[in-house]
Amino acid sequence: MEKGTYYLIVYIGFFITTFLFSFLINGLFLKFSRTLGIRSNESRDIRWSSTTKPAFGGISFYIIFLLSVASHAIFFQSNAFLDLQLIGVLTACTLGFIVGLADDAYNTKPFLKFFAQVTCSAILIVTGTYINFFPWDWVNYLLTAFWVIGLMNSINMLDNMDGITTSVSISVVLSAIFMLITNSDYSNIHLIILIGVLSALLGFLYFNWNPSKMYMGDTGSQFLGVFLAALGIIYFWNVYAVDGDIATNPKIQTKQLIIPLLVFIIPIIDTTTVVINRLMKGQSPFVGGKDHTTHHVSYLGFSDSQVAWIYFDLSLFSLLLLIIIEKYILHWGYMHFLIFFTYFLVLFTALYSTTRINRKKEQN
Repeated sequence: MEKGTYYLIVYIGFFITTFLFSFLINGLFLKFSRTLGIRSNESRDIRWSSTTKPAFGGISFYIIFLLSVASHAIFFQSNAFLDLQLIGVLTACTLGFIVGLADDAYNTKPFLKFFAQVTCSAILIVTGTYINFFPWDWVNYLLTAFWVIGLMNSINMLDNMDGITTSVSISVVLSAIFMLITNSDYSNIHLIILIGVLSALLGFLYFNWNPSKMYMGDTGSQFLGVFLAALGIIYFWNVYAVDGDIATNPKIQTKQLIIPLLVFIIPIIDTTTVVINRLMKGQSPFVGGKDHTTHHVSYLGFSDSQVAWIYFDLSLFSLLLLIIIEKYILHWGYMHFLIFFTYFLVLFTALYSTTRINRKKEQN
């Protein structure tokens, strides 16, 4: 059997199997859930929904994530899982999962969660997963820590309405899969992991779409935060580095900067908007509230389901832009950076403006 045919059969079969597994295991969690991860009515100032629902989605993410790692050794007879960088990603994702699970179960103190996030970033850095943008390593390390901690909080904060974080995460994972396929890196262990996490997200989306039956909880958002942050470093930040070193061409550096900005455009805009507005009001950026861009789009008269579709479409449009950049722009220049950065600013301005128009409604 040709390698291409073998890869196709393995990945399609694995996707179907893990998707069904995700659907079934989340159905079982929903059926037998009792108290772990339940969001009570006391959280109405944080969650958009006032209904008590279990937050088990993140457990299925992590189970399929581990299953994907193990399956690579079975299908490809590879020792790739012994790679130091992969071990670092596994360890950081496991820590993110554990701290999220602890927060869902015991409502841990914010400092402990922050300490775990810092530790996740340190693990990634030590094991070789860090942003390679500046000529000074210590600046790259600081930028990496900011990226990991920021994205873990951003994904958590974005999980404020049905289906939003799940659909945005699907778009990011699809973008990483596209980058791997573009480079014809079919046997890379990351590909089967990405396919596994994609199937987990799709299987969970059925239960998380409005009206949702289940939340992913901090268990899911913290795991996804560190997982997507690591993906962002490997396949969006560093993919343009030359021979493992920083890209010294300023034009290439603008491309290196714009790609993660576009792929993660929704969590970046939403979190930046919330932080700005809360600081302007003298509030802590880390206290929950109904002041996210998603909420304000709803205040314009859109239903929860329509809001989810809007954000899903915007995320998929970012994937389309990534395809255009990689497939059709053969000679990157400053004008390309200006065009795509202008799109980012236009979308940021549009979503931020909704929060100023409807700011009185967030108190209701």
